[in-house]
Amino acid sequence: MNKTDPILSQLEAKMKERIAKLAQEYASMRTGRASPQILEGVKVECYGQQMALKAVAAIAVPEAKTLEVRPFDPSILGDVEKALQRADLGAMPKNDGKVLRVNLPPMTEDRRKELVKVMRRIGEEFRVSLRGDRHEAIEKVKKAEKGKEISQDEAKAAEARIQKVTDQYMAGIEKEMQIKEKELTTV
Repeated sequence: MNKTDPILSQLEAKMKERIAKLAQEYASMRTGRASPQILEGVKVECYGQQMALKAVAAIAVPEAKTLEVRPFDPSILGDVEKALQRADLGAMPKNDGKVLRVNLPPMTEDRRKELVKVMRRIGEEFRVSLRGDRHEAIEKVKKAEKGKEISQDEAKAAEARIQKVTDQYMAGIEKEMQIKEKELTTV
C-alpha cells in the first residue's frame, strides 16, 4: 500500500460528499414543475419546537404544477399553512380542512434567467471548495515528502493522481450544472 493512498481516499470521500451536496442543493431549486424537494428547507413551528415539514406531513405531487401537503396530525394544519406562507413559494397554500394544496405559478423568463445565475454561482462555490480540497491534499503530500515519509517521485505521482481525481469531480460538477440549467431553461 502506498503511503499517499489515505490522503487520496480522504480527498475522494470529501469530493463525493460535495457532489452529493450540490445535487441536493440543486434539487431544492424550483424549476418549471412541482417537486417535493422545493419544500426541503421548510420548518414548521409545532409542538413547541421547529420541525422539518417532511417530519410532520406527507408531500405529494398530484399534478405537474401542484404540491399537496397532508399533515400526519390534522391539528397542526394551521401551523403547516403558516410555514408554507413564510416559505415564499410564489403561491399561497389553499386549505381544504385536511390537505394544503400549493399551485405553483408558471415561471417567467426573467425568473428562469435569475435562477440560472444563482445555479451557476452555487456551482462555482462548489468548484472553489473542490480546489480547496485539492490544495489541502497536495499540502499533506508535500508535508509527507518533507518529513521523508515518501520520496520525491511518490510525491509527484500522488500530486498527479490528486489532480486527476479533482478533474473527475470538476467534470461531475459541470455535468450537474448542465442538467440543472437545462431543467431551468426548458419551458
